[in-house]
Amino acid sequence: MNVTIKISGHILFPSLDSQYDLSGYVDLVRRLKADGYGVYLVVGGGEPARYYIKTARRYGADESTCDQIGITVACLNAKLMAAALGDIACPFIPTNFDDLDRAIATGKVVILGGLQPGQSTNAVAGVLAERSRSDLLVNTTTVDGVYTNDPRKDPSARRFSEITTEELAKVLDNAGTKAGEYALLDPVALKIIKRSKITTKIIDGRDPMNVLSAIRGDAIGTTIVP
Repeated sequence: MNVTIKISGHILFPSLDSQYDLSGYVDLVRRLKADGYGVYLVVGGGEPARYYIKTARRYGADESTCDQIGITVACLNAKLMAAALGDIACPFIPTNFDDLDRAIATGKVVILGGLQPGQSTNAVAGVLAERSRSDLLVNTTTVDGVYTNDPRKDPSARRFSEITTEELAKVLDNAGTKAGEYALLDPVALKIIKRSKITTKIIDGRDPMNVLSAIRGDAIGTTIVP
């Protein structure tokens, strides 16, 4: 079984002054690889990316430039994860599709940051899941699934145990699309999930073991039905 895991930057890189701890996800990936899974990772930009994007925007940078800055930071984060995983990781971080195909051919854990302006690392995760023929895409966030509204702001918000791509598009209709402000899934990510019929789970990734539960098929988070 092949599985693509999008690790939120908010989980691994929550602030600029914290000591980043990748050990939980390193242990998880090593365990999955030892159990015979094909493992593909996308690492988000987190707070470091948002800091640089806000600074660039303050000095008048256009949105494509801000996107490119976010991509660069996410790729640096991916390099950190690759270093932490050691010899089981692909030794280079793909920045285009030719690189990606070469990385997949190594049989090692492929790790991506961003790829191109105009799409989030969630869209990159969709592309990676599609390209690697993953059976499952696990998207980690800091909440335990998809809600009718932001549960951190609305205590009455209801969590979906299952939702279609069309329903999710309506839920996210008013979400931001600027660099550093992408919603749970941007329109590109939704289209990829739908066209390739990739089963996707949105879970709380602050505990890496939740990813293992999602892969095992436990009732956790929200399942997006393509």
